[in-house]
Amino acid sequence: MIVLPFTHADLNLPAPDTGTPVRSSISGVQDKVELSRRRGGFEVVDHGGEYVLKPIPSTPLPKYQSEVPVNEALTMSVASRIFGIETAKHEVVSFRDGELAYLTKRFDYRGGQKIRQEDFCQLSGRTAASHGAGYKYDASYEECADILRRYCNASRVELPKLFRRILFCYLFSNGDAHLKNFSLYESEQGDMVLSPAYDLLATSVHIPTETPLALDLFADGHVTPSFETLGFYSSADFIELGRRFGLASGAVRSEMARFTSAVAEVAGLIDGSLLSPAAKTDYASAFANRIKAIRQ
Repeated sequence: MIVLPFTHADLNLPAPDTGTPVRSSISGVQDKVELSRRRGGFEVVDHGGEYVLKPIPSTPLPKYQSEVPVNEALTMSVASRIFGIETAKHEVVSFRDGELAYLTKRFDYRGGQKIRQEDFCQLSGRTAASHGAGYKYDASYEECADILRRYCNASRVELPKLFRRILFCYLFSNGDAHLKNFSLYESEQGDMVLSPAYDLLATSVHIPTETPLALDLFADGHVTPSFETLGFYSSADFIELGRRFGLASGAVRSEMARFTSAVAEVAGLIDGSLLSPAAKTDYASAFANRIKAIRQ
């Protein structure tokens, strides 16, 4: 494990915002610091760093506050290693005094040069000024597909990838996958394609009251008969979302089967993670509940 030559306190981060948040979420409380490689180690920089460091949030969370960095590293690893989702490079690191933090390498630099990257808020023209304080949540996942079609020439290739990420966020209780957590970036061929996934976190482990998903599934507020009966998203909801993405129902069922058949693999990564025993239990339980939902 990499040991950083400074402590969390050495970062001199600003005091947590005590104002009323738009909604309860982790993204609003995570501190971020840019780092660059210097003399074989890491150094804090004001801008242009190739890495982003995310220490334990300074704002209190209902549960397992000190384990947010480990949760993010685990969730990102599950996405990439088990489900084939391209993710930003990441790892758990230690401050000099032993406190853990999450480190990720920026993907918007290539060969030392900044490349074009725009998140779905930017692509859809949503700002706090134009759409209010909750602008990141002022959309649906169906609209995310529309944004992708509009700006990505290879949307037929990228839409199934976007769908898998949304399904992953539901199954791993990431209730804060908002518009700024999806981006397009410039490929080596000069096309705009989905960027690697980032900010994947099982938020319900820390905030049990977190919503199942940050955005509605459907742009028109559609409610499936299944949801009306069950009160939660099940396979029928994602089959309908897939249809609106332009995906065949068979392809969507195969995606869901990919998740339901990997329960043992997920359990193995959870067991081998740095989460505490209690947090491991909560993480596994949340996943099991969502798997049960998607099987209906």
